[in-house]
Order: sequence, then structure tokens, then C-alpha cells
Amino acid sequence: MLKIEKLNQYYGQSHTLWDLDLEIKSERTTCIMGRNGVGKTTLAKSIMGLLPLKSGKLLYDGDDIASLSSDKRAGIAIGYVPQGREIFPQLSVKENLEIGLLGNRNGLKKVPEKIYELFPVLKDMLKRKGGDLSGGQQQQLAIGRALCLEPKLLILDEPSEGIQPNIVQQIGNVIDYLTKEEKLTVIIVEQKLPFARKHGDDFFILDRGSVVAGGEMDELSDDIVNKYLSV
Repeated sequence: MLKIEKLNQYYGQSHTLWDLDLEIKSERTTCIMGRNGVGKTTLAKSIMGLLPLKSGKLLYDGDDIASLSSDKRAGIAIGYVPQGREIFPQLSVKENLEIGLLGNRNGLKKVPEKIYELFPVLKDMLKRKGGDLSGGQQQQLAIGRALCLEPKLLILDEPSEGIQPNIVQQIGNVIDYLTKEEKLTVIIVEQKLPFARKHGDDFFILDRGSVVAGGEMDELSDDIVNKYLSV
């Protein structure tokens, strides 16, 4: 699905990603993990095209998409839910979802009913302003908006951050459904180890801008956790 080769990234004079190599498998959930400041969000933004690459390749279904803009990447079925959600607070829930339709490669004009099946609260709040929703409801809205693209690859940056446990569980169940039933490929940037272990199939750990460990989730040992994830 996605293969990253020798990716280098900078913030100003700071070299944030160093010759990074990793491969995301199709129809699985891959968790990108690591302590704060190691480059996880930078990687997510680089995949989505929000940060231009200094060097490297992004092979998506075999094609190098490194030069494509973020809107062109949405057009080839890459969806993105940023850290902090970034919904439009003055627009209604319905209007927020419809913005997601603008990048739909199939020309879809109506929010799919599947979105409301996954997140029933959104259907109950269609006329509410996005800014009036709780944090958990806003996260559901942000994921629903991304799903309006009908993506093949969905990137979620810290989807469980600052959200009440029952909604975290619901979001986890939706992620499982998307990979197992809808055959999506999901990348999660995630700090919470229990959430990653429960819903991830594969993992990569970053440290100082490089991949230092990776594999299937059951290979994430306590030694690796203690070395790279413990605070």
C-alpha cells in the first residue's frame, strides 16, 4: 500500500526525520509510536502532503506521490484526521461532513449513511455547530468527514487524545471495522499503549527521527516499551 524510502524532513534548521524507511501493509492498522517530539506528527503530515519532503520517496500503490499536493493526495483516496481535529467550529455538523465530500474522487454528493451508522451521534446533531460538540463528538465528526472522501488509506493523528473512555472504545471499534470489513488501510499516530495494542496490527517506533523498532503488534515486547516508550 505505502512504502517510504529515505525520507528526510526539516523544521527550519532542525533535521526531524532521518533517512526514514517503513512499509505500511494493506488492510491493516499500523501504529506509529514514540515519545513526544520524535517526529510522529511530522511523518503523518508528510504522508498527507502538508509538509514538502526534503528528500525521499513515498510509494503509494507503486507510484511515487512525493510531489503531489495534499488536495491531490485526497483525490487518490488518502484521508487525514489531524491532531486537534481541526473541525470548523462555526459550521454545522452537516456542513463539516459535506466539506469532506469536496475531495471525493467518485463525485459523491451526499454524506453516506454508513457515516451515521458508525457515529449515530452525528445524525442527531446535524444542525449543531461543530464548536458546540464535546471533544469526543468533534473527533467522531473529524473521522466522519475524512471518511466522506471514501479513502483507501486513512491517517489518524492521536485519535484517543483527550477523549472520554466510552468514545475512545467506539473509535477503536470503528477502526477495527474499517480494516476488517471495509478493507481500509489505517495509520494511527498513538501515544496510548493499551489502545495501540488492542487495535493495532503492526507498529513502528520512532526515536530521534528514525525508525528504531517495528513489526507485528504481538512483537512489541516489554523491553522495547521500556527502552523507547516509557517516560
